[in-house]
Amino acid sequence: MNARQVPSPNHDDRPAGTEITLLVLHSISLPRGHYGGEAIERLFCNTLDTGSDPAFAALAGLRVSSHFLIRRDGELVQFVPVGKRAWHAGVSRWRGRERCNDFSIGIELEGTDDTAFAPAQYPVLYSLIRELGHALPLREVAAHSDLAPARKTDPGAGFRWDRLLRSLAGAY
Repeated sequence: MNARQVPSPNHDDRPAGTEITLLVLHSISLPRGHYGGEAIERLFCNTLDTGSDPAFAALAGLRVSSHFLIRRDGELVQFVPVGKRAWHAGVSRWRGRERCNDFSIGIELEGTDDTAFAPAQYPVLYSLIRELGHALPLREVAAHSDLAPARKTDPGAGFRWDRLLRSLAGAY
C-alpha cells in the first residue's frame, strides 16, 4: 500500500525467529476527540510539546509508536517497518502469550473509543490487512482492549467489527 512515511525512533528488533501472527487495532486522537493536526505524529516521533495543551501533560516522557495510522480522511501513515517491533501494546497478553509487541503489527485508527470511525477509514484498513496478510503469517486480529483489558478500551464500541469480518471473509 502507498503510505506516507514518518519514521519513528520508537521501535527495536523483534526477537529472532518470531513470526508476526497478530494485528492489534487501536484508536487515538490528540487531544482526545480532536482530529487532524500533527499531534499524533509528534507523539510517535518524540517531538510533541507536552506543555502546549493540558491534555498532553500525561504524555511527557512517553515513548510509543505504531506501525500504521489511518487518519479520518483515509490517509495511511507508516511509522515503523513491519519487520521491526513497534511500541504500541505495552504490557499485554494474548491467548497466553505476553509481550504482544514481539509478534504483532499495530494499526492506529484516528478516533476515540466511544465514537464511530469515519467511513473513509474502513476501506484503507481492509486493504492494509489484506496486503499484510499476503506478506506475513497473520492469523488473528484483536483490539488493544483484548490484550490489556485492565487498562485499555480501544478501539472501542465505535469500531465496526461486523464490517471488518464481512470484508475479510472472502479475502483468503
